Amino acid sequence: MFSATTYKERRQKLIQSMDSGLLLLLGNNDSPMNYTDNIYPYRQDSNFLYFAGIDIPQFAVIIDIDSGTTTLYGNNVSVEMVVWTGPQASVRELADKAGIESIASLAQLTDDLAKAKSANRNIHFLPPYRFENKIRLSQMLGLDLRTIDDQVSLAFVQSVIKLRAKKSEEEIVELDRACSITTDMHVAAMKVCRPGIKESEVVAAVRYEALKHGGDVSYPVIGTIHGETLHNHHYHHTLEEGQLFLLDAGAETDTRYAGDMTRTFPVSPSFTSQQKEIYQIVLDAENRAIEMLKPGITYKEVHLEAARTITKGMQSLGLMKGDVESSIAAGAHALFFPHGLGHMMGLDVHDMEDLGEDHVGYTDQLKRSTQFGLKSLRLGRKLEEGFVLTVEPGIYFIPLLIDTWKREGTCKAYINFDKLDAYRSFGGIRIEEDYLITAGGSRLLGKALAKSIEDVETIRNS
Repeated sequence: MFSATTYKERRQKLIQSMDSGLLLLLGNNDSPMNYTDNIYPYRQDSNFLYFAGIDIPQFAVIIDIDSGTTTLYGNNVSVEMVVWTGPQASVRELADKAGIESIASLAQLTDDLAKAKSANRNIHFLPPYRFENKIRLSQMLGLDLRTIDDQVSLAFVQSVIKLRAKKSEEEIVELDRACSITTDMHVAAMKVCRPGIKESEVVAAVRYEALKHGGDVSYPVIGTIHGETLHNHHYHHTLEEGQLFLLDAGAETDTRYAGDMTRTFPVSPSFTSQQKEIYQIVLDAENRAIEMLKPGITYKEVHLEAARTITKGMQSLGLMKGDVESSIAAGAHALFFPHGLGHMMGLDVHDMEDLGEDHVGYTDQLKRSTQFGLKSLRLGRKLEEGFVLTVEPGIYFIPLLIDTWKREGTCKAYINFDKLDAYRSFGGIRIEEDYLITAGGSRLLGKALAKSIEDVETIRNS
């Protein structure tokens, strides 16, 4: 946890941004894998962490906007439970660490919410992404379960996003730490990777680096020779000479801040000439995007410039053709680059995605595109000092997508489909790093990891 002052100041800013009523923050409870006592690794709700800092299940908070007070709801661990859990801090002790004035039992939470409803007070809550919390809200507030999502407080959502979007100095310290651990994870993978082992063995080395620092991975590891599948969580393939290995993995620190990095490297000691050509285009796109990072520019502009770099590179190989700007407008590059350039990052690897991507990454003035590829850009808005984001261009050869576009004639004026047969088994390449937007531009978070073709081959041969 940070200091009690940090959480008090965050809640005070939240109160000042709202009109009246109660702000309800539900912490997450344990989630069973297959029966009650066999649970998934616990993960507290990030908004609850941000405003209360308590990383333990079965807690809730009410912030009273009108009185300016906060109450922590929870139960002290019984002696019988201590047998299983060991000694636990009391509700009062946890409240003190978070700078919270009042405490009450969980049973009292329902009564206090009922009193507020009877007094016609507004009860604001955020979008529940766990179904169990939807049920809790339905029961405590007397709401139709089917309409819970429609009754989320937009004002609450917007206030939280405004506060969490700009990272404080103490958050940046944690993000630097998460990204440095992430770098170690990727170096470990690059050193262990070799023909004849399973993808799972590489992923095990990655997980080890995350766990040994007291945290874990910030999302399920993508470690695969089939990089053309963007979110590939299967690790059963055996690595062979000549293949590419794509690793998308990040660390989550013990304070729950995330790192997010992707590297693509050869299973063999060196890239093939074909792999080098595609890798360099992706690297050029990433470097060009990084050059553009600064307050005031929209990330949509940066994304489109990355797409422009990829288009020019693919044209140089004879895989694309035609006027570059017309090609970009038509979305032809999305055959090879079908996702967004990046997203916000912080306590969540896709920061605040539970509050709604369009609220986080777009504005009333800038709406999300509906075009294939561009619609997957999670962050389009103007960048501001204090934002933390990922930069992750990629090129992928997806046989089914290629065949579909060719059959339907999609963007045929800009793509040389007949030349793509030589790339059907290529896979995919993505390069990703995390950046903080500063007053004068940006800076890399965490320890740098060399990414040129020569440097990657040097690490592979070490």
